[in-house]
Amino acid sequence: MLTSRDVERIFREAGALRDGHFLLSSGKHSPRYLEKFEVLQWPKQTERLCEAMVERISALAPDTIAGPTTGGIILAHEVARQMEKRAVYAERDENGRGRVFRRGFQLDAGERVVVVDDIMTTGGSVQETIEAVRSSGATVVGAAVIVDRSGGAADLDVPLHALWSLDIPIYEQSTCPLCARGEPLTKPGTTPARMARA
Repeated sequence: MLTSRDVERIFREAGALRDGHFLLSSGKHSPRYLEKFEVLQWPKQTERLCEAMVERISALAPDTIAGPTTGGIILAHEVARQMEKRAVYAERDENGRGRVFRRGFQLDAGERVVVVDDIMTTGGSVQETIEAVRSSGATVVGAAVIVDRSGGAADLDVPLHALWSLDIPIYEQSTCPLCARGEPLTKPGTTPARMARA
């Protein structure tokens, strides 16, 4: 079984663990950033990580695996492939305030769903996907992420399985010590920040 130390090694070797001053998609600031796509670009590593997820969620007996765009698409697909289940993807709604299923995806009442994602900071994307599943009438039986960077502080109302949990500080802009020192702010990734002021 893949250990948290193994997951950390995969991220370090891929150059995915970065230090600096980062604006996260939540609008908060952080001195460290995990660039998941430095890892997910390697199918063999992605397969290993998803295999570890499968080991942790198999007992939940899901019918379907759901993931939020963007990284969650890759993970939902690979986890579902390994479990011989179906994969569905939740996209941002028109207002950018939640997630919905499009492209003909439908979930049935009583369908057992596990939500998977890559990096969880506040739990927002995972929770939005959980709400989209429930809005469809299906049942969320659990969630799994590669990294819980909240150190267990993110609060979901379903069982969560994280391959690697670490506590990386996050700050509001008004209390950010990196801002106070005048360190340049970087917005990594592609998701627009909710508070894009630096």
